[in-house]
Amino acid sequence: MQAHSGNAWAPSRRTTSYASGRSQAAGPRAGVRAHASAAAMTSMQGVQFAKYHGLGNDFILIDNRHTSEPVISPDQAVKLCDRNFGIGGDGVIFALPPVGSTDLTMRIYNSDGTEPEMCGNGIRCLARFVADVDKASARKYKIHTLAGLIIPELLSDGQVCVDMGPPTLEGPKVPTTLSPTQGSSVVEQVLEVDGHSIKFTCVSMGNPHAVTYSINGKPIKIDELDLAGLGPKCEKNAVFPAKTNTEFVEVLSRQHVRMVVWERGAGPTLACGTGACATVVAGVLEGKVDRSCRVDLPGGPLFIEWRESDNKIYMTGPAELVFSGSL
Repeated sequence: MQAHSGNAWAPSRRTTSYASGRSQAAGPRAGVRAHASAAAMTSMQGVQFAKYHGLGNDFILIDNRHTSEPVISPDQAVKLCDRNFGIGGDGVIFALPPVGSTDLTMRIYNSDGTEPEMCGNGIRCLARFVADVDKASARKYKIHTLAGLIIPELLSDGQVCVDMGPPTLEGPKVPTTLSPTQGSSVVEQVLEVDGHSIKFTCVSMGNPHAVTYSINGKPIKIDELDLAGLGPKCEKNAVFPAKTNTEFVEVLSRQHVRMVVWERGAGPTLACGTGACATVVAGVLEGKVDRSCRVDLPGGPLFIEWRESDNKIYMTGPAELVFSGSL
């Protein structure tokens, strides 16, 4: 692949196999894997893509507006997301034709091939990608997703502000089978996970989130957290029938928190936009943070506002092109 980096949409017209140079030096097992990847890549030749990231949460973007079905299968997406034998990414995002009065439709395959309802960092990247392809100036997009209508706005300073809509707080709709503690909402409900007592507040931003500020009765300290140990056990716990994204949060002040995430279907990522939104909602419900709050993730900060006037959540952060090319 010949790739182009920078801020313009200029995909290469050449094709290549991502695995072609790996197998000779990588040993027989890697050689078999590389051969399988090469075969999959060959079946995708000619598809143009661009790689974008939002605070290090990176995605392969494909302009799929000519047809209503993704041109890449979930299995092919897994291979594309492989960081050794593919392009590398946390998921593949497709810009599909609009539904109703929307501008376009978003679908996404995670790096494990599963399909989530929506992705906050991903939808910022999608808006930037479509604007770059269409050579559009700062504007709003109405995007149909499996989580409903989401409206990102490209700002003049290069940031993207996304109207994420209102959060869903009713336990069964998140979904979770944890018993509600505030009306129908699950707020600071205790769950035993791998010998640890974790207080979870459950929020849906169109996808499920379990947010915790406290483990074993103590405020979380991110630097002392065993994310790799607790993350997958929380994601796949039986009380989350659709699995869950899990956010671990350390409070720095009422307007500033630090968060790390174990994403459903992707594992640890550098940022999660819907997770940052859920983090602030949970913090407000628990009385720990204000409605406008900076959320520091490993990849950088997002600015979240849960407006009392309309109950909607607004997320502001960057979306940047890494490079583009064709398969």
